[in-house]
Amino acid sequence: MAQIEQSDKGGKKKKGAQKKMSIHVDFTPMVDMNMLLITFFMLCTTMIKSQTLQIVLPTNEDVKKENQNQAKASEAITMILDTEYNGDKPAVDAETGKTIHNIYYYEGVADTTFSTNKYLTKEQFIGNQNRQPQGIRKILRGKNEAVMAEYEKLKTQWKNKEITKEEFDKAAKKNASDSNKVRPVVVIKPGPNTTYEGLINAVDEMNINQISRYSIELPTHTDTVLLRHYEQANNETIIRPLVRKTSNQ
Repeated sequence: MAQIEQSDKGGKKKKGAQKKMSIHVDFTPMVDMNMLLITFFMLCTTMIKSQTLQIVLPTNEDVKKENQNQAKASEAITMILDTEYNGDKPAVDAETGKTIHNIYYYEGVADTTFSTNKYLTKEQFIGNQNRQPQGIRKILRGKNEAVMAEYEKLKTQWKNKEITKEEFDKAAKKNASDSNKVRPVVVIKPGPNTTYEGLINAVDEMNINQISRYSIELPTHTDTVLLRHYEQANNETIIRPLVRKTSNQ
């Protein structure tokens, strides 16, 4: 509460002199009100659990190096990433407005004899269209069909509140690493002109398709041979000097 006090020091005062007033404001009620408001909001506020994306990390399965090369051809798939450029900037699709990333993939062991046209296939990151997977997502989902079928069942149970979010996450992680199911082994190989976005898109596809067995490696000489042959057969330019700007430039 504010108080106005009139100072009176005594003695004679000159005629017409103004009286001096001092104002004293008591902030005690204001502090009390602030504490009540803080207490009110603390008791009435609802704490919302943050919604995070469930990421399927590569498993720590004890697989020896010599056994990795013995993976079934039906399970192995190698993805060579590349980004198209206009000058020194990534090319953008006129319809979608997204950067154009190309994926050149082959299944099993690389076919350097070029006995069939499937030695290398070109795809892109398209995602879903009309709720159906397209592009490289369709290929990966087909390779991981058994895991994805069980994952969709778990997702339905969670949406119907038959299981909790914690139970869903635990079951989905166990399902993604189930060795009794046929699961693909994906090798992601970003080319020298691949942007960071292109690599992130590839890892996102692993998470979306519940693929737990994947690795990121550099392209080999065999991959270069496949790309050279693909260039000549399809009149395209894939292997070119470094266009992507590095952090040192």
